[in-house]
Amino acid sequence: MRHKGTLSGRLTDGLNVVLLGLLALLMLLPFYYIFVVSFVDAKEFSSSELILWPKNWVSDAYAYILSSKEFIRSMGVTIYVTALGTLVNLVLTATMAYAITRNIWGQRFYVFLVLFTFIFSAGMIPTYLIVKETGLIDSYWSLILPAAINPFNLIVMRQFFMGIPDELNEAAVIDGANDLQIFAKIILPLSKPAIAAFGLFYAVLNWNTYFGAILYLNDPTKWTVQVVLRQLVILNDQDTLASAARDAALAGELPPSETIGMAAILLATLPILAVYPFLQKHFAKGVMLGSVKG
Repeated sequence: MRHKGTLSGRLTDGLNVVLLGLLALLMLLPFYYIFVVSFVDAKEFSSSELILWPKNWVSDAYAYILSSKEFIRSMGVTIYVTALGTLVNLVLTATMAYAITRNIWGQRFYVFLVLFTFIFSAGMIPTYLIVKETGLIDSYWSLILPAAINPFNLIVMRQFFMGIPDELNEAAVIDGANDLQIFAKIILPLSKPAIAAFGLFYAVLNWNTYFGAILYLNDPTKWTVQVVLRQLVILNDQDTLASAARDAALAGELPPSETIGMAAILLATLPILAVYPFLQKHFAKGVMLGSVKG
């Protein structure tokens, strides 16, 4: 058994630190490049193939984007969909996970249905037909309801609920509490790590909603920020930011499309990154859900 106090142990720890540090730098490199290019002026961008540090820091791309009503509206739509969608995800996942931990009729059948949907999915066309026939096309609910419950998250949360001592439930029943009161006053307060972890997972999924928005939202005014980024970065369509384009055209200035795309990516990433520090306390415990205990 290797001890940390030995020479080999210290060398191993040092090597691990170096390797993990290099890996972290490689992961941060794309973010650094996005950040740097977003502050480059048009002249330097056109004359340099690789930009590691801008000679002149300018914020024209950010001013261009933030002056666009279309981009601001798409950010508002994404925040709304993320907040509402995450709330629906957590409520439905937690309530169903708790329900199938109780001794109810058909419990095994319901668990089987969850496992079945975890392994098999309906596919894109049947899902689209269901969304269409239920009248959800061009509705924000089309981005929320089809993915309201993630089967994997539900299974792990069920296992977490089953790990809560039965004595607490029995004591609550003796005091006259019903299942809803037990769930609200005992299960949920003890499940903060699970709720924080899965809340963050759901929030990231909702924030990155892209394919569903393309399929179900035909009205450009309802597009999420990810669809707007697609128009800017992949299709290079600056008409998406129509109001900003008009203002820039009148002023005679137009930042390079690449710097606009980089600035838009950074602005669209920062809000979801800002959520992590507030959930870090519970998230560290939540990510260990379902791990092997020893």
